[in-house]
Formats: sequence, C-alpha cells, structure tokens
Amino acid sequence: MPPEDCLFCTLVREGDHVAKAEGLVAIRDINPLAETHLLVLPERHVDTFKDVGEFPDEEAGRMLRFVAETARTAGLDDYRVLVNVGAGAGQTIFHLHWHVLGGRPDAARIAAALQEEGA
Repeated sequence: MPPEDCLFCTLVREGDHVAKAEGLVAIRDINPLAETHLLVLPERHVDTFKDVGEFPDEEAGRMLRFVAETARTAGLDDYRVLVNVGAGAGQTIFHLHWHVLGGRPDAARIAAALQEEGA
C-alpha cells in the first residue's frame, strides 16, 4: 500500500505527463541535471528498484521498453538511464523511478546535488 503522501503517486495521477502507457508515465524533472531530464514512473507503488520483483516479468519488461521509448520520443539518441536505489545512493523519493538524461549535463547543479549528499 503506498503512503498517502507519496509525491510520485500523485504525479502519476495528476502530473503533466510527457508520455503515458498502460501503468506508466513520464514527466519532466523539476530540478533537471541535463538539457533533457525525464522521470519514468510506474503507476504501481513500490519503494525502490530492490522491489522490482513485485512486478510480473511482462510488466517489468514493459517498463524497460517504455523507458527506451520515452527517450526516443524525446528525440534522444544518446542518453543515460539512472536508477538510485536507497538513500545511500541518492534516492530521495521512495517510489521506483528511472531518470532519463540527455544532452548537455548541468555541471553546476550536479556538483551542488553531490555536495548536498555529502559525496
């Protein structure tokens, strides 16, 4: 059962989606670390990638295909897909999500984020 105050659960329901498929949405990150910085969110709430086994194989595969399709739709040929797993790895919102980053990285914002995390 998701926490009642899960920001990403709210964004799945009510956010400004740049892409959508059955059980999945993509939104723009409000603190982008690159020219294009999208978040792919499953509708089903699981806290972290460690819990991906809660998804049936077909659904997990569909999520990965959606991540790739979201990047293509955004016009990205070269990009990074990032998943932070746990607080020690920088996960700040505990709802499984993928970062899709393309284009020029925002070096100043990345440095500030690393400093905040104590890295």
